[in-house]
Amino acid sequence: MIQVEKVYTEHIPMLIVSKQDMNNVPLPGFIFLHGFTSAKEHNLHYAYLLAEKGFRVFLPEAYLHGEREDTNTTKELSSSFWKIVITSIKELHIIKKYITEHGLAIHDRIGVGGTSMGAITTLGALTQYEWIRVGVSMMGNPAYKEFAEYQLREFEDQEIDLGITGEEKRKVFNTLDELDLSLQPEKLNNRPLFFWHGQKDPVVPITGVCAFVEEHQEKLESGLITYIFDQTAGHAVTRKGLLQAVNWIEEANLRIKNGKME
Repeated sequence: MIQVEKVYTEHIPMLIVSKQDMNNVPLPGFIFLHGFTSAKEHNLHYAYLLAEKGFRVFLPEAYLHGEREDTNTTKELSSSFWKIVITSIKELHIIKKYITEHGLAIHDRIGVGGTSMGAITTLGALTQYEWIRVGVSMMGNPAYKEFAEYQLREFEDQEIDLGITGEEKRKVFNTLDELDLSLQPEKLNNRPLFFWHGQKDPVVPITGVCAFVEEHQEKLESGLITYIFDQTAGHAVTRKGLLQAVNWIEEANLRIKNGKME
């Protein structure tokens, strides 16, 4: 039987999903991050399937989302997009500390992944945390600065004023430099990375992932990077994509020994 437990680690609400008969056993862990305007409960289908395969899955609530919502309009939330991503990256340290202190996961078997904003967060987190053993990006973009510039152009085209000053933009872009995986791919450091993306995605264009994949052919050949581009999908993961991601996570975990891929 699969159980769902709700906890709070400091100020972060989080669901923990695992097999009921494995309560006191450290398991391979996976932190799954939800998307923009979504919430932790919306990814329970990923967590259930991974728990069935023997993982303990952690679903944290992102800043200004779900229980942490602050009655923002979509426009106000959009202006905070990168603040949310940056906050989520920082909060992974808190989540990892909770997991370690409670003995919930095998220390060298913790992966991170997500959809859309959660995938973007994952790709930035890979530049900051060596303890992440595998990464999963579903509708994400590793090129932070390029994607941020695209977002600003989209808002301008729609004549949406985000109310952000030039100085605020400069500070955000300086921070994005430090988190942009496309600018520092060496920080992937031989860790396996899975991409799934719809070729018709109008929200997070596939171009950023395509460029990253093309620039790292050697990692494709070695199996460190896996990508699946769905020709008909937009900004929504198909059931086939869901199953492909879950199966890849299971296979990647089986290949990890002593914290490294074999």
